[in-house]
Amino acid sequence: MTIANVPWFWPGILVSAVAALHLAGLVSRAFGVRPAVAGALIFTLGVILSATLTPLRDAVEFGLLGTGTCDLSRFGLAPLSEISHVNDTSLNILLFIPLGIVTAFLPPGKMVVVGLLPLAIEAIQLFAPALARGCQSADVVDNATGLVLGLCCGLVGRRFHRSA
Repeated sequence: MTIANVPWFWPGILVSAVAALHLAGLVSRAFGVRPAVAGALIFTLGVILSATLTPLRDAVEFGLLGTGTCDLSRFGLAPLSEISHVNDTSLNILLFIPLGIVTAFLPPGKMVVVGLLPLAIEAIQLFAPALARGCQSADVVDNATGLVLGLCCGLVGRRFHRSA
């Protein structure tokens, strides 16, 4: 899939940036984090939602509906050969790395909620056929992989940030 197949992606990015600028203070106080962390959280969530939960071009232009089924053919990590070039798998992993980094700076209770996001996205794709999205267990694994990779990077960064 390409960005051209997701017509609401770029408008979603713009809305995410505006929301991050305007809501960072509120989220910062609610979560007990710095405004920069709150803004990054809002923006990264917005990017993910823009990429995964906006209707595909065929749904917008032709009224195409999703199948209402979920492809359960892969539950394990993607093979390295599949990750090593640009495709849906590598993009799904990359999409969640920034959120994982930001998650490292959240209180532990909020980390758990973020960890449920990959599963929630696929459930919404399954039960909202108007999006013309496909539910796939592989997407959950790939998104969670990106989240964990980002979290590891963020935890290392947080440790260095605190020691500086």
